[in-house]
This record gives sequence, C-alpha cells and structure tokens, in this order.
Amino acid sequence: MNRLWKEFSKGLWRDLPPFKIVLGLCPVLAVTKSASNGLGMGVAVIFVLTLANIIVSSLRKLIPAKVRIAAYIVIIATLVVTVEQLMQAFSYPLYQRLGIFVPLIVVNCLILGRAEAFAARNPVHLAAADGLGMGVGFAASLTVLGGLRELLGAGSLFGAAVMPASFEPFAFMIEAPGAFVSLGLMLAAMNVIGRLEGRAPAQHGGCATCAGACYRREGVEEMEAGGLPPGLEDFRKEKQES
Repeated sequence: MNRLWKEFSKGLWRDLPPFKIVLGLCPVLAVTKSASNGLGMGVAVIFVLTLANIIVSSLRKLIPAKVRIAAYIVIIATLVVTVEQLMQAFSYPLYQRLGIFVPLIVVNCLILGRAEAFAARNPVHLAAADGLGMGVGFAASLTVLGGLRELLGAGSLFGAAVMPASFEPFAFMIEAPGAFVSLGLMLAAMNVIGRLEGRAPAQHGGCATCAGACYRREGVEEMEAGGLPPGLEDFRKEKQES
C-alpha cells in the first residue's frame, strides 16, 4: 500500500509534470487560455495516460523490445482517438476550443515517457497508480495556470466574472505572450517553495568531498588562498616546476 501511494503521490508534487520535470509543455502553453480549457485537456490526458500505462504494463512481456516504441504509439493513438470521439459526443464546444491539441496528445512526451520509463518495467497496479497520479498532477497544473491567465486576462474564473467592475484586464495574459509569462511565474513560485522546503542544490562539501578535482581545474593560485587539500603536495610541486 505504501508503494502504491508513493507512485501515485509523486505526480502531485515531487515530479509534477509541467513544473518539476518540465514535460508536456506544448498543451500547457497552448490551451490554457481559461481554467475550463485546462481542466478539459487535463481530464483527456488522465484518461489516455492511465489506460496507456495499464495496457503497456499488461503487455510488457509480450511486446518485442525492438518494436516497443511503435507499439506504445499505436496504443496511445488508439486511446487518443477514443477520447476524441467521446469529447465530440459529450462535450463538443470544449472539443472545438481545444482544436488540434486533442489529437496531438499522441505526441505528448509525458505519456510516451511514462510508458517507456515506468509502465514497461513495473506491474499493472503500480503503472496505474503512476499514470493516474501524473495525470491528476498534469490536470491540476493546467487548471491552475488556465485560471491564473483567465483571472488576470479576463477578470473571470470558469467563465464567471469574479473581479470588480473597475478591474482593467491584462489582455495579453490570454494571448501567447501571457502563456510564457504565466509559466515563468509558476516556475519561479515552484523554485521558491522548493528552496523553502530545503530542496536547494547541495552546497559544495569542501576538499574532502571532491578529492582535489576543483584544485586541478582551477590551478594552484586559486587554491593557495584556502590551503591545499591533503595529498596534493606533489601536484603543487609539479605545477610550480612546470
């Protein structure tokens, strides 16, 4: 149970697809003009990603290694056609708003990446948890980003006006430049939160940890000020003689 929760929850924060592992950025930038668009695309990706992981994991011992990528694409394409047909049947206005980006789910690197990196190497229940967690994290990210752009660009959220009448919308936020600005703001926020959580890059541990590699790279003069690391006296003499 712990392993199942671990595989599911990693996609919700630690490996959040668009903001932590930076995968699937094409729909993140293209369809998030509103919160409803982001949510709609996110639900479609949950459907495809979860089922693709389940099917690939179920067939992993039957698919020859040489044709595995082609087989994964066939599986993903079949699921994308299915979700496209369902969207046309039950949510046609959303399908029209998402446009070409629904069939382009086939080439979403997040889905193919999870199939190759995880589903093909793990049992079905773990692959399902991985796909569902990654899909939910992806959908939540698109919804939040779409909500931010819609709020600042149109003063509304899910189509309902939420800002006062005196609010002047930043129209560029629902255009292409606004997508990059919003993504930059979200990435900056994620980095700040990561630093607050103590996930900043590890600091250099001193000469004892690098065995003098920095000394050899930077030269004698730079190291003289801080003292030579143990065992590098011979190297210093060679440098001085040369």
